[in-house]
Amino acid sequence: MKAKMFTMLLALSMGSVASFAQKGVEDGSRFGHGEDSIRCLQNISIYTEYVKTANFKDAYTPWKAVFTEAPIAQVGTYTNGAKILRALIAQATDGAQQKVYLDELMSVHDQRIKYLDQLNKLVRAKSSKGSVLGMKAHDFIIFSGNKVDVNKAYDMVKEALEMEKENADYFLLQDMMDISARKLKSDPNHKEQFIQDYLTTAGYADLAFKAATKERDKKLLKTAKDNVDAYFINSGTATCENLQNIYGPKVAQNKTNLEYLKQVISIMQLLKCTNEEAYFEASEAAHAIEPTAATACGCGYMYYKKGDIEKSVSYFDQAIELEQDPIEKANECYNAAVVLMSKKQYSRAKQYANKAISFNNENGKAYILIAQMYAASPTWSEESALNKCTYFAVIDKLQRAKSVDPSVEEEANKLIRTYSGYCPKDEDLFFLGLKKGDTVNIGGWIGETTKIR
Repeated sequence: MKAKMFTMLLALSMGSVASFAQKGVEDGSRFGHGEDSIRCLQNISIYTEYVKTANFKDAYTPWKAVFTEAPIAQVGTYTNGAKILRALIAQATDGAQQKVYLDELMSVHDQRIKYLDQLNKLVRAKSSKGSVLGMKAHDFIIFSGNKVDVNKAYDMVKEALEMEKENADYFLLQDMMDISARKLKSDPNHKEQFIQDYLTTAGYADLAFKAATKERDKKLLKTAKDNVDAYFINSGTATCENLQNIYGPKVAQNKTNLEYLKQVISIMQLLKCTNEEAYFEASEAAHAIEPTAATACGCGYMYYKKGDIEKSVSYFDQAIELEQDPIEKANECYNAAVVLMSKKQYSRAKQYANKAISFNNENGKAYILIAQMYAASPTWSEESALNKCTYFAVIDKLQRAKSVDPSVEEEANKLIRTYSGYCPKDEDLFFLGLKKGDTVNIGGWIGETTKIR
């Protein structure tokens, strides 16, 4: 088929204009005209065969002629050209020659972008400017090695990612954090932007993974997301002290800048730095402009830290009302329960813990919290043996916690071992006419029925 097409194109080129020669780069045609078109088609045929056999050295010269003389001949000029030059860079032992090849590789990507609209008309699978620029940045980073111009690479990757967003190739996501981390090492002022780069890149990686349908793509994107996280964690920037130092002075300057405040809140929640003053200030300022569940939570934490329990709970109430996600609603109920428990307001705290369970019946933490409150307030009867029966109810909650939430199993088992030692002995219950298997109603604010075991 290829030979037949070549013959047809050759015949057309040698028709009535056999004496006229002009390159494609000169007249805007795919292959040029006359003798130039013949030479172009011959070079395509020659270098393509060499590429098939991985003979990149001999493929270079005929490919270069096509690249120079007929820039819109075919998309393969660029995909094969990149393949040839990558191989030649890897094979070259002379640094100067490697630099020559790398410069040519960069020009391959640049020229492809220049003629992208014409080239896309030749194929079904279109390429975007961002994807080509991303590949250029990737090649630049890989083949520059330790001598890479970090600022130049960073600008390229950032521009490409801004174009592609969640459609970015998996390697571009990794490159963004790699090169941003390198920039951070040489420029301490890059800290805030590095954090923003992480949030942006991780967000795109999550969206890309959720949208992926092919198993191979899912695996690549999962690895990319793991690497993005690793670059961030290993940077040493992901500490609450660093975030406070970065955002503390700037929150005060941006108290009316809602987008900036939201960004600070999101970052500090993500990194579990919700005890820092910057988080509190950003939350309160943002809440005053546009109340959300996140800003209400921030205010709730702030007033808890300040010791104003009622105001803290009132903000968590707002968060529960504003939140749409039932899992998050459950978390906010749990937070309110913790606040109230800290002041020994057990009855109210239990209400919020049960509310958390109503939103998420797999919330093991809420069951554990109830168990700990029962254990902290076991005195409801004048009979000490009956008071000890409270620990059966404690164990009931702990058993329930680990049955619905495997993530808390270790903690629940540890507490079960501890509280089992407080349960009444058989002889303690004998004089009350109670034995194993009997039920006991735990009174007071607890209000539970449990079995003696």
